[in-house]
Amino acid sequence: MQVSKMCLLFTVGTAIVSVAGCNKAGVVTNEAQPAANAPAASADPIKSAESAAPAAIAHNASIVTADASGNMTVVRKGSNGWTCMPDAPTTPGPDPMCFDANAGKWIGAMLHHKPPPEGAVGMMYMLEGGTDASNTDPYATKPTAENDWIKTGPHIMVVGSKELLAGHPSGAKPDTSVPYVMWAGTPYANLMVPVGKPAS
Repeated sequence: MQVSKMCLLFTVGTAIVSVAGCNKAGVVTNEAQPAANAPAASADPIKSAESAAPAAIAHNASIVTADASGNMTVVRKGSNGWTCMPDAPTTPGPDPMCFDANAGKWIGAMLHHKPPPEGAVGMMYMLEGGTDASNTDPYATKPTAENDWIKTGPHIMVVGSKELLAGHPSGAKPDTSVPYVMWAGTPYANLMVPVGKPAS
């Protein structure tokens, strides 16, 4: 699966989103948090999936895995409306993610190459960072001279709001240490909000 897992905080249509750095304990801080040991986390799908978000969200979230065609299998049923996915073993780096219901609809649309639902702002956490991805092609699977590959550190993604993207950098080679628009000009444009030490 090549969804460039994102850390998103998704809530309502034109809501103002204010984000300080987050750590996995659910404590808000302005300091960057180190990423967890990826190989250890990916050996256990639940541990890997829970590493994507603050413990207050991840502990009671559903855990799912996705097959190559985007079909989901529930590993653990949750109780808080959030869903987490473990690191994708086919990607070169750690990229577990946790997302709310609206972000889940957005991910489903993307996986099946359909337009995401309108007016459904969602949020995703990727506190382990994301596998390097194209900033211009949502379906790129490897870097090329034309697809603007970038590195992303720990971040939150906000999806489903074109209005929220206004005023944020949206070029092919953004500064990933500040909020920026990923996949601008596509139906899957989203706001990437770094919450930790940038990827090097």
